[in-house]
Amino acid sequence: MTHRSSLLACCVIFAAGLLISMNTLAEGSIEAGKEKAATCAACHGNDGNSLNPQWPNLAGQHATYIVRTLKAFKSGERKNVLMAGQVGALSDQDMEDLAAWFQSQKPVHRTADPELVAHGERLYRGGDIERGISACIACHGPTGRGNLPAAYPALAGQHATYTATQLKAYADGSRKSDPNQIMRSIASLLNDNDIAAVASYIQGLR
Repeated sequence: MTHRSSLLACCVIFAAGLLISMNTLAEGSIEAGKEKAATCAACHGNDGNSLNPQWPNLAGQHATYIVRTLKAFKSGERKNVLMAGQVGALSDQDMEDLAAWFQSQKPVHRTADPELVAHGERLYRGGDIERGISACIACHGPTGRGNLPAAYPALAGQHATYTATQLKAYADGSRKSDPNQIMRSIASLLNDNDIAAVASYIQGLR
């Protein structure tokens, strides 16, 4: 996928997403989700804010993305030994309930590395046309809130360590759950410094 086509795809879907409230909750029950999320707390925190930078924050994440991701883990489309064991017995309703609970939680604000933030901001907001790198802002928004109907995740405040790991997984092709290979095509053009910088910038978004 070319820089122009991937950017256009992101822009079209993001524009469509603006027509729907970003605060829309899932079809699940927040209260039921809170009870079911007790087993998730060890890795993702009691309120969806993970204390371990290797594991993602889920607080405030779009329910549509959470449900899609849980289904991807269950089907094997997305590979993770720990998550595969956790989602095996989940019903569709369980997933909707968990998604509603985590989306209702407030994410913790974090900061970016001041030595990396300038480069990270340039890539996030403007990409790099000469290298064919699309701007993250096209799909994930100016403040990292993502795109709910397209199930593009909110990124703001996500641990830099986790984000960098996922970008590298997209780059080497070990993560393949991105629609139309958009993330794989973009991440494959990033070097290690780019990844560290944009991951740090994302961590500081709010």
